[in-house]
Amino acid sequence: MSTATITPKGPGTLRGARLPKWSPYAIAAGSIALAVGIGLAGGLHSRVQWGLIAAILYVVGTYAIATAVEGKRQAKDRIATSLVWVAFLLAVIPLASLVWSTVARGLKVLDVYFLTHSMGVVADTEPGGGIYHAILGTLEQVGLATVIAAPIGVLTAIYLVEYGRGRLSQAITFFVDVMTGIPSIVAGLFILSLMLMFDMQPFGFAGSLALAILMMPVVVRSTEEMLKLVPNELREASLALGVPKWRTILKVVLPTSIGGITTGIMLSIARITGETAPVLLLVWGNAFINANPFEGAQASLPLYIYQQYANSAGSGAAYDRAWAASLTLIAFVMLLNLVARGIARWKAPKTGR
Repeated sequence: MSTATITPKGPGTLRGARLPKWSPYAIAAGSIALAVGIGLAGGLHSRVQWGLIAAILYVVGTYAIATAVEGKRQAKDRIATSLVWVAFLLAVIPLASLVWSTVARGLKVLDVYFLTHSMGVVADTEPGGGIYHAILGTLEQVGLATVIAAPIGVLTAIYLVEYGRGRLSQAITFFVDVMTGIPSIVAGLFILSLMLMFDMQPFGFAGSLALAILMMPVVVRSTEEMLKLVPNELREASLALGVPKWRTILKVVLPTSIGGITTGIMLSIARITGETAPVLLLVWGNAFINANPFEGAQASLPLYIYQQYANSAGSGAAYDRAWAASLTLIAFVMLLNLVARGIARWKAPKTGR
């Protein structure tokens, strides 16, 4: 015996009228055209103002048209979707504009010579020179800061999650939260005060110490959250087999969360890579190559960008070098994120049979 399903049609159907799939694009195009017309008629020369007007018109137009065709209930759903898209575009457009401007201006002088030579005796207002000394200083300073901050941050997070109880744990958590929001200049002033006490001259490792102070709370907080995501059943199963707790942490907890921990460390490295204030105070800058971070002033990419802009005196060559160094810094941070993703995927726990 077979049955047939009858779909009601006409006025009695349960499915109401709906806007076509292309309607959001049509509303967006109409909103942009109307916003441009309003901007030109009102004498608004900023494209940002045109974009904001178009966004408002898009949301209002979507709600009005959806209400007339689909009803208020479906219109509320569409306006929520519209607000999400508008917020997404408001976040992406400035970022895309920044990347585009940096790439367009930075490629003017970015070549092999620029990457493999230092400024040396080239004045900031003269063409030529490069950023090799700044790249070397950044790699050494950030590398030393990571060597200091990453192990301390990870071990602190392990203590807070696996062992921490009582007032000591609460005090550590409180100070980690405070350090997370500390301005970079404060970390630089702290190390500078120590340097003045011991009558020390600017050198690269001093900048690494300040960067490590900024990096540690980020590592602690991100690692702590990743360790909390490890199911307690894994810990209990290991302990039930008689495995010591330290070995359970080393062989079960850390391998399970290594992807998130690595990502957190890479993000903290990306955060300190662009810091300028502590480097300006402690490292001081150097136009020549100094491969020894423990003696003498060094350069770094953020400091190089600042100095090229501040000492340019209207020179186009200095501006071009600043933009090219900015593009190099962005590429370095992007490379760190790609490496973090690769390590996280490589070390992620295998699933399936």
